[in-house]
Amino acid sequence: MSSTQPNQKGHTLSTIALVIRQSLSGEHQDFTSGSIRRAVILLSIPMILEQCMESVFAIVDIFFVGRLGQDAVTTVGLTESVLTLVYSVAIGLSMAATAMVARRVGEKNPEGASHAAAQSILIGLVLTVVISVAGSLLAPHLLRIMGAVPSTITMGTSYTRLVFASVIVIMLLYLINGIFRGAGNAAMAMWSLWIANGCNVVLCPILVHYYGLPGAAMATIIGRGIGVCFQLYHLLRGSGVIRFVRHYFRPNGGIIWGLIKIGWSGTWQFLVGSASWIAMTRIIASFNNTAATAGYQVSIRILLFFLLPAWGMSNAAATLVGQNLGAGQPERAEKSVWTASTYNAAFMLFVTLLFLVAATPIVRFINPDPAVEDVAINVLHIVSIGYVFFGVGMVLTNAFNGAGDTLTPLIINLICCWAFQIPLAWLLAFNLKLGPEGVFWAILITETTIAIVSFCVFRLGRWKRKKV
Repeated sequence: MSSTQPNQKGHTLSTIALVIRQSLSGEHQDFTSGSIRRAVILLSIPMILEQCMESVFAIVDIFFVGRLGQDAVTTVGLTESVLTLVYSVAIGLSMAATAMVARRVGEKNPEGASHAAAQSILIGLVLTVVISVAGSLLAPHLLRIMGAVPSTITMGTSYTRLVFASVIVIMLLYLINGIFRGAGNAAMAMWSLWIANGCNVVLCPILVHYYGLPGAAMATIIGRGIGVCFQLYHLLRGSGVIRFVRHYFRPNGGIIWGLIKIGWSGTWQFLVGSASWIAMTRIIASFNNTAATAGYQVSIRILLFFLLPAWGMSNAAATLVGQNLGAGQPERAEKSVWTASTYNAAFMLFVTLLFLVAATPIVRFINPDPAVEDVAINVLHIVSIGYVFFGVGMVLTNAFNGAGDTLTPLIINLICCWAFQIPLAWLLAFNLKLGPEGVFWAILITETTIAIVSFCVFRLGRWKRKKV
């Protein structure tokens, strides 16, 4: 018996090592057959690692910017609140590309998948020009609309202009990674983001030291630009499922319309959620308390640090849903969602416990300002109470998106975020005199409600009949 146990342990370790190696290799896998748990794990490992690096980027950015003072932190927070509108467009289009590419791959139609990928890039380039020009010209006005004080506007205008000028790398980085994920090549998406954000982590302290706040934007532009070059190199090589041919980039009305139908509601889905977060920031800023605004921004970065790995797991569910629906296996698609939900809930429970016992040292490491620290700790303690619901809600939302049913999450977000969250936050903050803390409770209540509603709608099964 003693000799059997070491052998079993060795076999288990070798199996784990094999799964990790396969998940990171980027080699093509068929996720429409075999073990569902294995499929979820193979996709989740690189997707979680991808989002972990995005988390590191967010923390490193605010860590070095925080050394420049509260105005700098507020500038970054307010700029990114507006920039979430751009992220919404990028993510919405990426969502459409993932759904369509995954469906074609599930149908064993790589030419159709490649054609859809090329058309999505074409749409992204057109949108980028409009957003970059408008954002660069309106930078100081955007900060003013968000409630920035004059000192913040003076300090932050150049930073905001640089960020909007770099929208092309943001758009392409998200969009092409969506294409890779739809094709089941989560490893390539991971390496792209690791290279992009790894460069940013190295460059950020150097450029912030020499150029101040604009240096943070320069580091992001350079890092993400390198990541996009890496993506394009591998796409144009044509060594994977996606292989570009020149005529795939000629505008195709049918494919473009199909992408727009999925992408517009996907964009509005995130736009609704993003606008709600902007409203939360605006309500907090209306108290004219720079420490409260900065503390909220620091806490959001920390929350995202742990939410993004969970988002990686939900991205795995989206790919599995799309490919299995394409293969005509809706029940397998549903089982994949429940498996991913279970894993995500377990992870988020761990994060909740971590915040309850270690919020203070985590916040203190990111920002040493005592006034900012108190606000950030309070946010973490309140919002993390609903993290298990957040984790399950993420998987369910991305399951709808992976099926190409982006309209359902849009309706849920519209009702819960705009018709419920914003009035609730205002009521708690002002009418019930809770101040900024009322906003934190409104976030917790709303995100929990979204998860419960999504669960009920998902059980109806209408997403299984969605045509893409």
